[in-house]
Amino acid sequence: MKQIRLFSGLFTVGFWTLASRILGFLREILLTAYIGPGPVMDAFVAAFRLPNMFRRFFAEGAFNAAFVPMFSKRLEAGEDAKRFAEDAMAGLASVLIVLTLMAQLFMPWLIFALASGFAGEERFALSVEFGRIAFPYILFISLAALLSGVLNATGRFAAAAAAPVLLNVILIAAMAGAAWMGADVARALIWGIPMAGVAQLALVWVAASRAGFALRLRRPRLTPELRHLVRVAVPAALAGGVVQINLVVGQQVASYFDQAVGWLYAADRLYQLPLGVVGIAIGVVLLPDLSRRLAAGDDAGGRHALSRAAEVSLALTIPSAVALVVIPLPLVSVLFERGATTATDAAAIAQAVAIYGLGLPAFVLQKVLQPLYFAREDTRSPFRYALVAMVVNAALAIGLAPVIGWIAPAIATTVAGWAMVLLLARGARPMGEVARFDARFHGRIWRIVLSAGIMGGALVALAWALAPWLFTAGWRYPALAALIVAGIAVYFGTAHLTGALPLGELRGFLRRRRG
Repeated sequence: MKQIRLFSGLFTVGFWTLASRILGFLREILLTAYIGPGPVMDAFVAAFRLPNMFRRFFAEGAFNAAFVPMFSKRLEAGEDAKRFAEDAMAGLASVLIVLTLMAQLFMPWLIFALASGFAGEERFALSVEFGRIAFPYILFISLAALLSGVLNATGRFAAAAAAPVLLNVILIAAMAGAAWMGADVARALIWGIPMAGVAQLALVWVAASRAGFALRLRRPRLTPELRHLVRVAVPAALAGGVVQINLVVGQQVASYFDQAVGWLYAADRLYQLPLGVVGIAIGVVLLPDLSRRLAAGDDAGGRHALSRAAEVSLALTIPSAVALVVIPLPLVSVLFERGATTATDAAAIAQAVAIYGLGLPAFVLQKVLQPLYFAREDTRSPFRYALVAMVVNAALAIGLAPVIGWIAPAIATTVAGWAMVLLLARGARPMGEVARFDARFHGRIWRIVLSAGIMGGALVALAWALAPWLFTAGWRYPALAALIVAGIAVYFGTAHLTGALPLGELRGFLRRRRG
C-alpha cells in the first residue's frame, strides 16, 4: 500500500508538473517570438531570476527542507502540527515582507550583482524597472510553498503540483493579450508575475483549508519549535544560497557576451522539462515519505522507497538526457526558431542544451539523495557539499570563459552537478542500508542505460532521414512529432525486452492503483 501511495504521488506530481512545463514551453515560444534574444529579453531574464532565486533560497529549498520533515513528524506523532505551521507561516511572512521592501530600495545594486555586464546599457535601467515589479512575487509564492509543504506532508499532492500551471496560464494570457491589443508585451509579461503569485497562493490556501489546515495569520513569535526550525533551516538556506551563487556566477559571465543571457535561459527552459517532471516530483513525494518511515523506524521501507524513486527517475531521465545530447538542434529549431529568434540563435541554444543534457541525470539524482539528509534534519552536510560544488562551478565558469566564451557557464553547471552527486552519495554511506540502492536497482540500471543508448542511435538515424522536413516550415512540426514518438517507442520497446521496464509490471501497478 505504501509503495502504491509513493508511485501515486509521483504520478500526480509528475502529471501536473508536465502540464506546467508544457505550458512553460508555450510561454517561452511566445517570449522568443514576440521579444527574442536581445536587451529586453536579457532584462526580463535578470528581473524574473531575482524572485525565483530568493524563492528557492527561502521557500522551496531552505525552508521546506526543514519544515516538511518537522511537520511530518508532528503529524505522525499526533501533535499539534497546525499550530506549528501557523507559527512558521507568521515567521516566514515577516521576513519576506521586510525582504521585499528592502529589495525595492536596493534594486539597482541587486541587478548589478546579478549582471554587472549590463551596467551603462539600456538593459540595466530596464532590468531595475522590471525587477521592482516582479519582486513581490517572492512573498506570495513562498507562502504558497509553505502551504504546499503542508499538503504534501498529508499526502495531498494535486493542488500544490497544479499551482505552477497558473503562473504559465497567466503569463501566456498576458503576452497574447498584449500582442493582440498592440500593447507592450514585455511590460504585460512582467506585471503578470505578481498577479500569478496571488493566484497560486489562493489556490493552495483553499486546498489546505479543505484538507483541515485552514491556517490563520498569527503575530510572529519565536517559540522553541520555531527556534529549532530556524537552526535546521539556516544551513539549508546557506546551501540554497550557494546554489543561487552558482546561477549568479553563470549569469555574470554570460552578461559580458551579446545575447548569451537569452541563449542560456532558453536552453535552461528546455532541459528543465524532464528535470521538473521527474526530479521535482521525486523530491516533493520522497521527502515526506522518508520522514514518516524514519520516524516509524522503518529502515527497510525507506530503502525500498529510495531505490524505487531512483529507478523510476533514472528510467525517465536517462533517455531524456540522451535525446537532448543527440538531437538538440531539431528540438530547439522547431520550438524556438521563429519571429525574433534566428537560426543563429537556435544553433547557439542547441549547443547549450546538449551540455545541460549531460548533467540532467546528476540534477535528478540530487533530488533523490538530498531527502536522505533532510529527513534526518541534517541540512549542514548538503551545505558543505554545495560549497565544494560552488567552487567547482565558479572556477570553471570564470576560468573557461576567456578560452571558450559564453558556453563556459553551461559546462560549469554540468560538472558541478556531478560533483554534488558524488559528494552526496559518499556522505550517505554512514547512514547504513537505508541509503543504499537495493539489488533490483543495480540489476536494472545497466538495462536502462543500454535501452537509452539504442534509442539514441535510432534518433540520430531518424533525424538524418527526416532532416529535409525538420527544417522546412510547415513540415517541421509533424516531423519532430514523428521523431519523438519513434524515439519513445524504441526506448520503451527495448526497455521491455531487456527487462529494464517490464510492461506487465506497469499494468499491474495501474490495476492496483485503480483498485
